[in-house]
Amino acid sequence: MPKVIKIDYECLTSHEFAIHKEAVLQRIDIYLHKRLPEYSRTLMQKLIKDGLVTVNGRPVRPAYEINLGDQIRVQVPKLIEPHVVPSEIPLDITYEDDYMLAINKPPSFVVHPAAGHWDDTLVNALLHHCGVLPETDDVYRPGVVHRLDKDTSGIILAAKTVKAHGELTKQFQERTIEKEYHAIVEGEVPFDEDVIDKHIDRHKKDFEKMAVVKDGLGKPATSVYRVLERFRGFTYVMVKPLTGRTHQIRVHLASIGHPCVADSTYGRRDALFLRDLDASEDACVPDVKQPILCRQALHAHRIALSHPISGERVEFAAPLAADMELTLRLLRKYRPALSVPPPR
Repeated sequence: MPKVIKIDYECLTSHEFAIHKEAVLQRIDIYLHKRLPEYSRTLMQKLIKDGLVTVNGRPVRPAYEINLGDQIRVQVPKLIEPHVVPSEIPLDITYEDDYMLAINKPPSFVVHPAAGHWDDTLVNALLHHCGVLPETDDVYRPGVVHRLDKDTSGIILAAKTVKAHGELTKQFQERTIEKEYHAIVEGEVPFDEDVIDKHIDRHKKDFEKMAVVKDGLGKPATSVYRVLERFRGFTYVMVKPLTGRTHQIRVHLASIGHPCVADSTYGRRDALFLRDLDASEDACVPDVKQPILCRQALHAHRIALSHPISGERVEFAAPLAADMELTLRLLRKYRPALSVPPPR
């Protein structure tokens, strides 16, 4: 049974190291793993990315090469190593064979165990369904080859064997997998289709967030979008990410002034209510005091790839989640476009 390491961020201990010898000059994640061997290199990389490691008072990347005179400070959490617990959670399985699954993930469903979610995640459900999942280099995601944000709905893949996991991971790395997302965004997007080509990196002040940065900084990221339907004050778009950066679509859409509706991290509001559509009541909304959408309006609609064993090209799709479908229905009713929308 694969294991995960729980990280208790409420219990942090600080360690400080001063670099005085040339012999120790190396990547910081390797150095810290050697100095604190109870923490895996993978976990140490996560701590670095989370901003819990600083060099000379500043955060760095895992690939940073330490130098003579560096003052390193690392805050390490208490570690608990439980087994991942199988949980009997229903799965909406779109496809399954002996090697892989495609699952339609609902919103508000965390993909892998993390703080606050140790036994109610997709991984827990997969363990119950499959019995066992292949262990991977990432202790948090046995069997899972990519991720969706907690509040993003739609298609996600999982591997049932080590070979399948390796083959699927390779396709993601080589960018031969095609992904298509649907999003409802704030405002009226000016172009029927366009390319967003902007570098992305961790936000300077909030390491939970990502941000667009100047060329030459961060990592290159490219997204292609096309308008599917227009409304007054809103737009329904299809987005194809050509790279796979964290929060890429949400950050890119926000960067052009059209964040996903109800994106509490990058958007203009935490939730969408019927009153926001200039309507006071509707039979589809029993309680107008309750939001019709309370998570980012982003859905992983389609994914196309080569089967990890047969090599055959396969494609999986998931219908819009109910909350986004309802939002579109209400937009068509209360916020129709003043002009004829472009063809799909």
